[in-house]
Amino acid sequence: MHDALVVLATVAPRTLSTEVVDPDLVTPGPWGFLVFALLGVVVILLITDMMRRIRRGRIRADIDEQLDAEEAAHDQEGRSSSDEASAGESGEQPGR
Repeated sequence: MHDALVVLATVAPRTLSTEVVDPDLVTPGPWGFLVFALLGVVVILLITDMMRRIRRGRIRADIDEQLDAEEAAHDQEGRSSSDEASAGESGEQPGR
């Protein structure tokens, strides 16, 4: 098997043609341009969509933080008023 690969490796370069290829025939042409233009448009649309989704996520996170802070403040206010009410029932004055 190894000998066959060595023979193929030494014979293959001799059989290649040495024709010069016209560089104008190897260009991508209008179809290549169209494909790359469409890829560019798709990439721009994907980036725009990603930025919109990131922006929405940040706004939602900010709103969640604000709601959590308001809920914590409301809970703290409810605890302090219930502490005052329980202290008033037991005959103690709050703060002393």
